[in-house]
Amino acid sequence: MYREAVKSIRRAFREVNSFSENAWDGDYRIAAREALKKVLEGKMEERVEMHLDEVKANGVVDRRNGYFPRHLLTEIGDLELSIPRTRTFSAIGTVRRFARRTDPVERTLLLSFVLGLSTRKVSCALLPILGVPISAQTVSRVARQLDQCVEAYHKRPLEDKYEVLILDGIVLKRRTGAGAQKRTVLVALGIRPDGKKEIIDFQQATSESQYAWEGFLNNLYHRGLVGSTLKLIVVDGGTGLEAALPLVFGQIDVQRCWAHKTRNVLNCVKKGDQASVKRSLHRISHALNLTEAQHTAGQFVKRWEPVYPKATRCLTKDLPDLLTFLRVPLTLKRTALRTTNAIERRFKEVRRRTRPMGTFSDHTSIDRIMLAVFTHENQKQGVTTPFLLTQTI
Repeated sequence: MYREAVKSIRRAFREVNSFSENAWDGDYRIAAREALKKVLEGKMEERVEMHLDEVKANGVVDRRNGYFPRHLLTEIGDLELSIPRTRTFSAIGTVRRFARRTDPVERTLLLSFVLGLSTRKVSCALLPILGVPISAQTVSRVARQLDQCVEAYHKRPLEDKYEVLILDGIVLKRRTGAGAQKRTVLVALGIRPDGKKEIIDFQQATSESQYAWEGFLNNLYHRGLVGSTLKLIVVDGGTGLEAALPLVFGQIDVQRCWAHKTRNVLNCVKKGDQASVKRSLHRISHALNLTEAQHTAGQFVKRWEPVYPKATRCLTKDLPDLLTFLRVPLTLKRTALRTTNAIERRFKEVRRRTRPMGTFSDHTSIDRIMLAVFTHENQKQGVTTPFLLTQTI
């Protein structure tokens, strides 16, 4: 039986797994790693010998050319293998054939990363399982597999199935040759007819300018999000976004965010009156219908204009756009329509996830983290994100 295990890689993996399943007393992994290392290196030596025999039979001159190291992460820990090679051939293919057997480990690393653990915390979390520490560099290497997921995610065709579109941006810091610089990430969140919220896509930009938003929205449009089912677009009031919307989704009604407007109005009010003014604004935003909201807004102006004329002007100049959600017939809950809070909550999770990192090293690391966080948030809504943890990567 031992001889069979040594000769068969498949058998070796089965034996290793059975050690764990049968609750082996003591740490079997050290011996198992050594045994598996011998099996794999033995198979590679055989493959090199076969190659030399083949080329010799064909009259081709080749010879051995030493070894080079490679790491293979398995369920029993990290194997450091010596890969034999010739002048023209490497036996690394033998390891790659069986690398799929390490998928559970790498997918666990990826999933831990997606769920919010830093690279160093992932190593601590998996230490009791693997029996050996996993370096932060190894976790980063595995996390780089997300780059191809990001590329596929940004290029995928989009379904035109959303009733509401919420648009906003978040600012992160990125290291450059000129020092740390701010980088804006533009984000689109869609609300489906069943109420499920989904981050549709995101794109890095230098700012929230009209040019940046127009490019992002055009990209969504050309990939399929033409707005045939859209009834409302919710925005925070940024001038760049407001200028870009008519050029791409000019036929869709726009709703200004009440949360942002409330903060802007309160900035014009003394601290002692802010609670009272906020309650007055709340009665407008939570009115049962458009008529009631307009009447309550009139009362707000009548009460507060003599004291805070700037605050009332801040409200009334955008009042039609603030009440759009009461004019548009939708079956969705109004709490999801009057503000950009749905997307802000996801930004809060991004900040929580990125705060320990400080400044990002490059644009790919930003994309990687954003996809990981947004994928997790989508999955919490019961919305699957393609390309991530669903295929061989």
